[in-house]
Amino acid sequence: MEFLQNVLAVIFVLGVMILIHELGHFLAARYFDVRVEVFSFGFGPRLFGKIVGETDYRVCAFPLGGYVKMTGEQPGDERKDDPREFMSKPRWQRLIIALMGPVFNLLLAVGLLLGLYMVHFERLAIQTEPAVLGGVAPNSPASQAGLREGDRIAAIDGKQNPNWEDVTMRIVASAKQVVLLTIERDGKTFDAAVTPVADPVSGIGNPGWSERVPIQAGDLEPGMPAEKGGLQKGDLLVAIDGEAIQSPYKLPEVLQRKAGQPVTLEYARNGQRMTTTLTAIYRQVGEQPASWKIGVILREKFERITTRLSFGEALRESIDQNRKNATLIIQFLQGLVQRRMSPKSLEGPIGIARLSGQAARQGSFDLIMLMSAISLNLGIFNLLPIPILDGGVICLLLFESLIGRDISLAVKERIVQVGFVFLMLLFVFVIYNDIVKSLARG
Repeated sequence: MEFLQNVLAVIFVLGVMILIHELGHFLAARYFDVRVEVFSFGFGPRLFGKIVGETDYRVCAFPLGGYVKMTGEQPGDERKDDPREFMSKPRWQRLIIALMGPVFNLLLAVGLLLGLYMVHFERLAIQTEPAVLGGVAPNSPASQAGLREGDRIAAIDGKQNPNWEDVTMRIVASAKQVVLLTIERDGKTFDAAVTPVADPVSGIGNPGWSERVPIQAGDLEPGMPAEKGGLQKGDLLVAIDGEAIQSPYKLPEVLQRKAGQPVTLEYARNGQRMTTTLTAIYRQVGEQPASWKIGVILREKFERITTRLSFGEALRESIDQNRKNATLIIQFLQGLVQRRMSPKSLEGPIGIARLSGQAARQGSFDLIMLMSAISLNLGIFNLLPIPILDGGVICLLLFESLIGRDISLAVKERIVQVGFVFLMLLFVFVIYNDIVKSLARG
């Protein structure tokens, strides 16, 4: 059932993205009086459709894409010197037609968040709070840089008094890249540098620190000390041996330090404080090194702030959020080119299907957020200077304008072939990457 939900969700999400993208090309082509032969949702054999005027509006067998076929668009198409052929139009018109697909995706990303924020604007309360460390993982980049629980990040790469949103935006695309910090501790400040590592599952930058947030008990392993000691899913973990638990790192840290000695765990349930004494068991789980465990999954409890925004506020917030996300995407791409970021951060069709299914099950708000993010990604990806993508077409038109003549047909055909092979290799890679990440998640 979950698999079917994922399939239906990804068809819906990608379907909207594709239709909007191709609609941009289509409307621009019609505006400049270019003959459009086909408006297709999907690739491969035609399943059904309807011919209206001179255009075949069709649905094809493979829904992971779409296209608008204009007369005389491809390098190998027969030229008839028809003024309505794509290649008969001035370069600036062809450039606008190529540009409108990505532009419509970017407009959709802004429009989706605009509408959402006017009905339901939600953010984590921690995002706007000062960046005070709730915990630091042992042997992590943050620990090696000398950072401790309770330190406040007073500046990050020159930005003064950042909140947690500022810090997160800077860190996630900074794997294997030095990040300069100013740290405030006990009223004094000092400079530090941290180099986040790539997270083994997501591939994003991970410095090994955590916000100061409440920690809840998640799933409990049957027969392990946590369950035997009376802990239940949803309990708020308060302290262990008198040390406050304000991050997911504190409890494991104390368990390793105590090395099997009994510990006193204080927790809250329905507002009532309780304590239990537990003795950790030394064991190995999966491929992780053996360590002292009590058999509980820790969950961070983030407080959410929910409100509605006026049209003007929602528009500003939507544009600002998409600007931040676009900056992050570009930083990720730079990190991939520089081989700092892991390709595991990429999501292919399987990953998008999983995320779409999860978002659909969580509700319409999460689904709209995901659709906006995917639309933004699709718009930026299509602007990359890769042959057969819109960005490649735009670059080629700009180059031809610069040299004052068209590139030969043979060269254009070879460019298209190279671009096709590259995209096929990329498609195979992201599918493989999706499978590996799915297996890693269990």
